Amino acid sequence: MTATSDNIARTERLDLCATFERVGPDAPTLCTPWTTRDLAAHLVIREGRPDLASGIWLPFLAARTEREQSRVAAQPWPDLVEAVRTGPPRWHPTRLAAVDDAVNLAEMVVHHEDVLRGDGVPGPRREPSPALEAATWSLLSRMGRLLFRKAPDGVELHSTGRAPLTVRGGDTVVHVSGDPLELLLTAYGRRGVAQIEVTGDEDAIAGFETARLGI
Repeated sequence: MTATSDNIARTERLDLCATFERVGPDAPTLCTPWTTRDLAAHLVIREGRPDLASGIWLPFLAARTEREQSRVAAQPWPDLVEAVRTGPPRWHPTRLAAVDDAVNLAEMVVHHEDVLRGDGVPGPRREPSPALEAATWSLLSRMGRLLFRKAPDGVELHSTGRAPLTVRGGDTVVHVSGDPLELLLTAYGRRGVAQIEVTGDEDAIAGFETARLGI
């Protein structure tokens, strides 16, 4: 599975693996209490073991998934990173670039930031490429209504050079401004490390700040 110019999820996967190699297996992530080793094992399970991946969301299957994740995490770090880099089995639909971008882009981008911002300090740690920013904004346009559905009031996203994007309707609207990557992190519940500006009614802002966003 090699990267192509129009397979942004694959590019992000390779960049994530480069970050894994740079920080090592014991670095903190935003997925507390997971270290980078745990996060890498999670990615391998998610793609390579669909029979176990449901345990990520279903409590009654969680123990089985956690046992397998621990087993995968115990392998040598270079092998684990290479398993993430290689990606899913050959039969997996995400071997197709279009499917990969649709299914894995958010996963790779958000988890890459989970590693880069693992110290919990707000603010960007890299300069996203124009292609990544465009793909991230497109992702928000497709999934925004799902990701912001728990916001108590209307939400409109703003990013320089792009038309405003309404992701939740309402009589009262909060305006959330920032770069696409920062908005995506907010959408996936990483508000604490995202560099955004929220404006609007004070009560609506307060409700937005405490909302449990994400899938």
